[in-house]
Amino acid sequence: MCEEADLKKWARNQALSRRQFGVMTGAAAVAACAPGDAEAVDDAADGQDALDLTEAGVTFETADGTMDAFFVHPSEGKHPGVIFWPDIASLREAKRNMARRLAGEGYAVLVLNPYYRDVAGEQFADFAAWVNGGAMEAVAPYREKLNADSIARDAVAAATWLDEQAAVDTSKGIGTQGYCMGGPFTVWSAAATDRVKAAASFHGGGLVRDDYDKSPHKVLDDTEASFLIAVAQDDDAQAPDHKTIFAEAADAAGRPAEVKVYDGDHGWTVPDSPAYDEDAAEVAYADLLALYSANL
Repeated sequence: MCEEADLKKWARNQALSRRQFGVMTGAAAVAACAPGDAEAVDDAADGQDALDLTEAGVTFETADGTMDAFFVHPSEGKHPGVIFWPDIASLREAKRNMARRLAGEGYAVLVLNPYYRDVAGEQFADFAAWVNGGAMEAVAPYREKLNADSIARDAVAAATWLDEQAAVDTSKGIGTQGYCMGGPFTVWSAAATDRVKAAASFHGGGLVRDDYDKSPHKVLDDTEASFLIAVAQDDDAQAPDHKTIFAEAADAAGRPAEVKVYDGDHGWTVPDSPAYDEDAAEVAYADLLALYSANL
């Protein structure tokens, strides 16, 4: 999905505006990422029953240049590392808040800027800014550089960097999660390094491609990970055979994979997406935690 016509429709509908999420910070933003659990949010706001987190913008070298990223982790102890691939709007506060929430569960989360070869840092404050700014054309040349080989190089560099951090438990596997265009990146990451033991794709596009010999469903033999493939209901309606093809490929490769269609449309897991669905997002988040708990 992620086609221009869909994005323009989202802009008209304005189901979630910048005022509703993009400018939120602190406990209010955490609440938006943790719907349905007001008591836990209140505790976090009061500093009770919540892990103290440390966060920073970081950079590290890859085979293709200097990648910038956001790193957040519990302030004490060692924790499994997670490589977080954002959606087409890339690094922004919505993704940082999602990473903070996951770090509060006891993970060291690295949110990558996949466009670092062309631009550094945040380019769009939120998804509303992305949609209304005509950004599809702007990011098109950045996206052309993102294929199985380039993502593999980035994943190896990110995993290596994570393993060098004092907050990361190198005796545990690394997890990876990706959204929209970042969905297939998680499979390519798992194929690139056996440090990745769990990979989750949320409304990922291009997981099954007949025209590409490194389509994610074709590289599962090269992985040692367990997978969660979270499919949007409208994406499934457009390509209902893809979930079966991926599941059969995982079975043939001997890789555990839960391939599941959720009651949400493309983008349903991302709080600043106009398609965000609170109930379905919470189900997906619980499934992510179960994947990581079982494999990291």
